[in-house]
Amino acid sequence: MRTTGCSPFASLLLFAACSAAPPPLPDVDALPIRNELPDPLVMLDGRRVATAEQWRRDRKPELRRLFQHYMYGYFPPPPPEGVTATMDRVDPAALGGKATLKEITVAFGPPEAPKIHLLLVVPNKRSGPAPVVLGLNFRGNHTVLPDPRIALPGGWVPKGANSQDNRATEAGRGTSTAAWAIENSIDRGYAIATFYHGDIDPDRDDFSDGIPPFYRAPGQTAPGPHDWGALAAWAWGLSRAADYLVVDPDLDPKRIAVYGHSRNGKTALLAAAFDERFAIAFPHQAGCGGTAPSRTRNPKAETVKRINTVFPHWFNDTFPRFNDQVERLPFDQNGLVALCAPRPVLFTNGVQDQWADPPGQFDVLKAADPVYRLLGAGGLDAAEMPPLGQASMGTLGYYITDGPHTCNVGYWNVILDFADRHLKKQPQGGMQQGR
Repeated sequence: MRTTGCSPFASLLLFAACSAAPPPLPDVDALPIRNELPDPLVMLDGRRVATAEQWRRDRKPELRRLFQHYMYGYFPPPPPEGVTATMDRVDPAALGGKATLKEITVAFGPPEAPKIHLLLVVPNKRSGPAPVVLGLNFRGNHTVLPDPRIALPGGWVPKGANSQDNRATEAGRGTSTAAWAIENSIDRGYAIATFYHGDIDPDRDDFSDGIPPFYRAPGQTAPGPHDWGALAAWAWGLSRAADYLVVDPDLDPKRIAVYGHSRNGKTALLAAAFDERFAIAFPHQAGCGGTAPSRTRNPKAETVKRINTVFPHWFNDTFPRFNDQVERLPFDQNGLVALCAPRPVLFTNGVQDQWADPPGQFDVLKAADPVYRLLGAGGLDAAEMPPLGQASMGTLGYYITDGPHTCNVGYWNVILDFADRHLKKQPQGGMQQGR
């Protein structure tokens, strides 16, 4: 067992602007109606952003405040004492000797606060520190590989065939192996890091559990209108995992990618927008509240009203006020992508998953492109949505194939091809796009 202290200061600098008290913002009903996706290069007061300096100084902090105030809730700052990592188990001969598998407990905040149980799989065949893809899983680390020694989560998990009384069971072991395709990533030289999102905040409408209670005002018994929801809590948790990853000697701290599928994909994009240590983002089939426009034109797509009704705990308590007036949102999801600029972002989709609004997601990338161009980072190479099975690999990338709401090795190969293009071409340890 080994314990390591990890400094939060790099992350603290990135979150400092987000955690400061925002200036007064308009009430929802006082916001102007915009039927089209709002231009991320236009300030709330109507001024146009004309330079990269103006974007970084004025508009980027403003957009971050707007997303927190009206949609996701405000992030707390990173824990000032940093995180403490305890190495619980190391298997240097995992996957038939191809990889080293580590199980790590990442602790932060008060001793009684929830802890992240991080699974890290690193390729043994490499010439230096490996790039790593970090992502949340849905039901526990034991689901992503059939290894019988991977610890089961100790807390609440969703009901299902592989759980009993909302607790994980051995029946779930390895059930998401195909969706994660970890051995394929190892063969291609990438490490994979994952943890169960319920480590940070169980995915249920319960104000009392997870990490949020440790960041509330004394005596607070109900969420405030701008308190963070589960998506923001999960994204904050990804940053706490990154606090460890940047000091692991087997990993390249300049080449940390963030990935997620569905609700975890929404979280991945949000994490990348607020933490620039994530050098690249892979939100997969992330849909409404993530990669799809709130102002959807797709009659088959999920709407803001529906997502707030079924998953009210994902967002702050102000976002439902837009259920019947999404046109008053002072941003759309193209603004969240723009906050990742100039770092690469890839959207991946299946044509059968219209609930996630694949055509609307392409429109989101098109509407984020001007920010990337302003920063000299390239942007979206395709003028129209690419044909099925053909990836557009610009700094803003898009891929769609004929498939349902799932992930598999085919998607992972496109993701890693994109990473090869935008990460591996950089000198080792010298990735500059995330800073």
